Amino acid sequence: MIDYGPLVPLLEDPTLTEIMINGPEEIWVERNGQLELTTLKFPGEATLLEMIDQIAAFVGRRVNATEAMLDARLPDGSRVNVVLPPLCLTGPTVTIRRFMRDAMTGEDLMRYNSITQEALDFLNGCVLARRNMLISGRTGCGKTTLLNVLSGWIPANERIITIEDSAELQLRQPHWVRLETRPPDISGRYEATTRDLVRNSLRMRPDRIVVGEVRGGEALDMLQAMATGHEGSLSTVHANSPRDALARIETLVLMSGVEVPQRAVRDQVASALNIVVHLDRTDYGLRRVEKICEIVGREGDIVSMQDIFTMQERSDAQGNRFQRLMPTRVRPKSLDAMVAVRHNLPPGLLRVFPDPRLAA
Repeated sequence: MIDYGPLVPLLEDPTLTEIMINGPEEIWVERNGQLELTTLKFPGEATLLEMIDQIAAFVGRRVNATEAMLDARLPDGSRVNVVLPPLCLTGPTVTIRRFMRDAMTGEDLMRYNSITQEALDFLNGCVLARRNMLISGRTGCGKTTLLNVLSGWIPANERIITIEDSAELQLRQPHWVRLETRPPDISGRYEATTRDLVRNSLRMRPDRIVVGEVRGGEALDMLQAMATGHEGSLSTVHANSPRDALARIETLVLMSGVEVPQRAVRDQVASALNIVVHLDRTDYGLRRVEKICEIVGREGDIVSMQDIFTMQERSDAQGNRFQRLMPTRVRPKSLDAMVAVRHNLPPGLLRVFPDPRLAA
């Protein structure tokens, strides 16, 4: 059992997406994308440290003045990050990322105006057509939420292996194997990195590999898996745009310790990845899909991309301006992959991309 103290009412509030503890006397929350300072406090620093120790014990890890950082999760699946003094000068700092008890669906994303029906139908077809997809965006923009939605469309007869730093994905498929990284012990042994787990997953007969986030040398192993028979794999990466996402993947591959020429890396990126979905968070807190791009090959030293859906300005009947995710009318190459798996497009998407081969 974990004694949350003053956090109990916050953890029971479904409208909160983030809880930020800056020392025992300062607790902030995020509600509807906006930060709020609460009146709640811990009785003292000792009480806060005791809660931190209980969280670390729950996941079988440790945190102290020597190892002053911790990534963990709560029993309800919320993600926790801890930083202790002397690394943090304001006192013990805890950040809790909240997740809905029930995984969000595509309909939920549409209800929150995070995506349109046509874009959702296109992504659904890409998952069923086994297109390799990369979700990019900054922190807190909804990458993991969208990854959950996309993973939920993987057919139930396929074997899925997920690899995460802190287990967050909530899949419902019956054949799902969850792998989670492990830090080294006090003597520096028994560490299991994301790269170790990606390499090992290739020996586990996966149909799909889902990497929670690519942030290191595992980018090389992930690209090799995508390009050598594990189509339909999914992952996320921190980036400010789809083009930046490809540049970041390229940089991570070059940091893997394996001597790979830059030209070969770009060849690998162009052949392994098919779709890049970019998300962002607006100034008023809305998390939404900003752009859906398709990788179509390489021209010289540039990986070629084409926009399939982009955010465009529109006007309503009263003349009010608003933004909406709209198709660019560029025909995606992924339609050919949908034909191969006999996926029929919904009528709305078929009007956007007319193709008699995909009509019911």
